[in-house]
Amino acid sequence: MTRDAHRPESRNGLISAATLVLGLATLGAFGPVRAQLGDRAIRFILPVATASGVDTITRAASPALAIALGHPVVIDNQPGAGGIVGTSALVKAAPDGYTLSVVSNNHVIYPSVYKSLPFDPIADITPIAIVGFTPIVLVVNAAKVPAKSVQELVAMLKAKPGQYNYGSSGNGTILHLAAEMFMDEAGVKATHVPYKGVGPMLTDLIGGQVEIGALSLPSIQQHLKSGTLRAIGVGTATRLAAAPDIPTMVEQGMPGYLVEGWFAVIGPARLPSADVKRINAAVAAAFATPEVREAMAKQGNTINVSTPEYAASFFSSEMAKYAKLVKKAGIELQ
Repeated sequence: MTRDAHRPESRNGLISAATLVLGLATLGAFGPVRAQLGDRAIRFILPVATASGVDTITRAASPALAIALGHPVVIDNQPGAGGIVGTSALVKAAPDGYTLSVVSNNHVIYPSVYKSLPFDPIADITPIAIVGFTPIVLVVNAAKVPAKSVQELVAMLKAKPGQYNYGSSGNGTILHLAAEMFMDEAGVKATHVPYKGVGPMLTDLIGGQVEIGALSLPSIQQHLKSGTLRAIGVGTATRLAAAPDIPTMVEQGMPGYLVEGWFAVIGPARLPSADVKRINAAVAAAFATPEVREAMAKQGNTINVSTPEYAASFFSSEMAKYAKLVKKAGIELQ
């Protein structure tokens, strides 16, 4: 689950910096598209709750996306069932370029967690771009948990096995797997409490109904600053420029704990190739603007916008990878 293991490189689909600059310089080329499609808004269905990592990222980029796409952008949060509710709405939409989505790792975890799905995560979508990666941080409720390091948290959990709870955004989500990976590597146990999205999970974590959780950095930055939540460690190989005070799990004696989220733009199946290329170029241009680059840096995100072709192969390889991780974690089918 290391970033290097799945980050797009130039030889397999990464859009170069020069291409991004070119995309910015040619935003005027979207004028004819605006004239052709009119002023109808482009809806981004997010299969997550507000204040989640994907939501925070998409909202930060939405003004630039609107300019690059030549249309107003509307964010439509449809959380539930770990993301299945929102994605079900996306796959039913007309493949006309007016309805898109930003999804995370969860999209390719579904087949390994649910006995049946209302859609095929590969066949029923059109991959447009892997946009980037976001760090995942193991956190605790600062008022309920005195531990300030991996060692202290492990000692606390071993002293009272099964007496603490950890929340997730749903069974089999990347946040569930991230917390379960910690429990497995540390050799400790805590009771899993799944929620219907990041929002309810975060509310209960702040309120102390659950004591531990793994969350994306963008979704918890304000709570770390306020002192409501305390970071134990981040699942990256090195410390983050956006949060240099948070130690990595690796430096705290967990060399195998490398986990992060990724986010991608997709559309319904059978989206015309011309629309796919146009939207891909617009996403690349939007995420290359100074405003969005600054916002992503502050959130600790790494942006590597891929080609549609790379995105398609990435989805398939990630699905196979997570199938193995879910099996190792012993997560029961829902």
